[in-house]
Amino acid sequence: MADSLWLTIIGLGEDGADGLGSASLAALAEAEIVMGAARHLDLLPEVQAEQIVWPVPFADGVDQLLALRGRQVVMLASGDPFWFGAGSSMMRHLAPDEWRAFPGVSTFSLAASAMGWPLEATHCFGLHAAPLTRLRPALAQGVRLIALLRDGAAVTALGDYLTTQGWGSSKISVLEALGGPRARRSDLAAADLGDAEFGHPVCAAVQVAGDGVPLSMASGRPDEFFDSDGTMTKRPVRALALSTLAPRPFQHLWDIGSGSGSIAIEWLLSDPSLSATAIELDPTRAARIVSNAAALGVDRLTVVEGAAPDALAPLPMPDTVFVGGGLSASLLDWIYDTVPSGTRLVANAVTLESETLLMQAQSARGGDLLRIELAQAAPLGTRRGWKSSYPIVQWSVTL
Repeated sequence: MADSLWLTIIGLGEDGADGLGSASLAALAEAEIVMGAARHLDLLPEVQAEQIVWPVPFADGVDQLLALRGRQVVMLASGDPFWFGAGSSMMRHLAPDEWRAFPGVSTFSLAASAMGWPLEATHCFGLHAAPLTRLRPALAQGVRLIALLRDGAAVTALGDYLTTQGWGSSKISVLEALGGPRARRSDLAAADLGDAEFGHPVCAAVQVAGDGVPLSMASGRPDEFFDSDGTMTKRPVRALALSTLAPRPFQHLWDIGSGSGSIAIEWLLSDPSLSATAIELDPTRAARIVSNAAALGVDRLTVVEGAAPDALAPLPMPDTVFVGGGLSASLLDWIYDTVPSGTRLVANAVTLESETLLMQAQSARGGDLLRIELAQAAPLGTRRGWKSSYPIVQWSVTL
């Protein structure tokens, strides 16, 4: 064993020592300290090491564990520590040669085996400390999903959430203490969970059914999905803007003058690896952005209340910038002077003044100009005619 190796992460199932391999048992035998949740410590065979109960919330135990660096320590986690597990939370604090891991069977694998579902075709969510709204993008007729839940009360909350979203007919299999002697399965409809009680650890396997409205998988979701005071990029223009912004894995967006947050939210819906910051001057709109993001399952959106460019200075640098409101020559100059080369910039203009500004910017700095003119059929007397919206001018450029 390398001299610098001091931490062993062991994934423990509900069967305790019966599910541990020889390497895990050897690590426990060599350990000076074992640290884990109380229920994990209770599942251990007899060990000589000092036992420390991991505190709640989880984050409080990280510094406590790191203070033990240099001693032989075993950290206990549930199942596979690197699938919505505790192991990944530790990686930012550890060098590659300081740790090793012996994963157990994940709860997702146990649940899929109990249900007879192909895991590769099943949506998996870790909702121990995350809101149930994270499920929203996946909710559609026939979808199968497995959600790890905090406790029994969260099962009831899950049923209530699905019912309020129109998916009360969904079949829920509540799976308690999978892989151990206390394992139990209960099959109910989401709308019928009522006051049923379930024990920890618990997960739910859901086959979605009902008449709820699924989210489209394409950008340009209906405007009705976003609470707004009318200040928002409308659906067809939003679809064109997202196409130009061209989200790519792990990229970060600044959505300046975010309004309802629709651009940043749809950016985040494109891929779970994406991140975004919405910048909005109006405090009421900023609060609305937070609510919209949570309702649509992307509560990871960061919302900054303030005026650009002052509010931008302390932020992590973006890969892409969208200017939907507050466009000015000084803002464009600040972006050009501050944001790294290679960043994509997309700006929309509605007024003649802002349109002129974008034409001047394109003349000086290159890029593409696009004029978007939309008309929608509307009543015209006893017949119908085209009702035009204000034209939009879009400038896009790579800095």
